[in-house]
Amino acid sequence: MTNDKIIVALDVATTEKALGLVEELRGEISFFKIGLQLYTAEGPEVVRAVLSTGARVWLDLKLHDIPNTVARAVESASTLGVQMLTIHLSGGSEMIRAATGACSAEMLLLGVTVLTSSSEQTLREVGITDTVENQVLRLARLGIEAGIHGVVASPREIKTLRREFGGKIKIAVQGIRPSWAEPGDQKRFMTPREAIEAGADYIGIGRPITAHLRPAEALAKILEELS
Repeated sequence: MTNDKIIVALDVATTEKALGLVEELRGEISFFKIGLQLYTAEGPEVVRAVLSTGARVWLDLKLHDIPNTVARAVESASTLGVQMLTIHLSGGSEMIRAATGACSAEMLLLGVTVLTSSSEQTLREVGITDTVENQVLRLARLGIEAGIHGVVASPREIKTLRREFGGKIKIAVQGIRPSWAEPGDQKRFMTPREAIEAGADYIGIGRPITAHLRPAEALAKILEELS
């Protein structure tokens, strides 16, 4: 079902607001993303609270540190019982292998390639002279060789990743903006329908839903577009 591909980002500041959104949307969606804003404010207790509703959780912490530290953080996330966790593939093969080695069989470990807010100018600022697409492929290849389960990219790279790696990996995309929503700080974005048709396994959608005056209404518009 298309609904199973949608993950709503709980981009809010408190557990109370997060659980309110989960309650409002759970009739249609069962997968929610907890990122740095909410996790930093509320810690692992918010993860437990969302999981206790029967929902699934993508813990989007984009871990990037020395291998041992990342491995221990992956172990902690596995213990929490989340279904997905992110690390930065730019941490290198040793870090990625440490993470995959510490990951439980029940958790999908995703490697972040190039952030959806980044452009080629951003890459130049940190010394990378290649194109965004080539950098995404380079990092994805590094991750696959080190045992990663899937990658996070912008929707613009889905077809390239599928052409290169086929069904070997799961592809989760952010930078999703319905046709009626403002792009905000996203530079490489697509509509939900475009991303699904391009071959995404999961699409993360945040502010178009969570910042809407009536989140359930925004979600219903997206589901109608997808159907």
